[in-house]
Amino acid sequence: MSAASTHPSLDLPTCVLVEDSDEDADTVAEAFRRCGIPGRLQRVTNGDECLALLRGAGATQPPALVLMDLSTPGTDGRDALRQIKENGRLKSIPVVVTSASANPRDLEFCYSAGANAYHVKPVSHPHHLSAMTQLLQYWLGAVTLPAYRVPTA
Repeated sequence: MSAASTHPSLDLPTCVLVEDSDEDADTVAEAFRRCGIPGRLQRVTNGDECLALLRGAGATQPPALVLMDLSTPGTDGRDALRQIKENGRLKSIPVVVTSASANPRDLEFCYSAGANAYHVKPVSHPHHLSAMTQLLQYWLGAVTLPAYRVPTA
């Protein structure tokens, strides 16, 4: 999942994926490759690992984006989202929630906690791949992000 480069900032993740499903993680990794954006996708499987990464390695260069599954073991996406958005150093990192849940309570919680977007995962692989490719192109290619600039190759 890494782009080979001599650019030192490419050693840090451009995008952190919090996802415990191997199938969904593979779909996001494929979408990331299709976008052709320089950088690296780093997967963690729960909120604890995400928070440790952001508080540790992310201290020097935070990722451009966090894709956060809501239902993960240990600290789930809801609690990790809340902790990220309550942390003065981390709160500017865009967090896009990706979930199978279309429950209005989940949407309300996530937006109230500071989520930048909420994406309901399509059931079919082709639709999920297309949606994730569009999502990554938007967040990592079309917008100007506050804490991170995607390095040029």
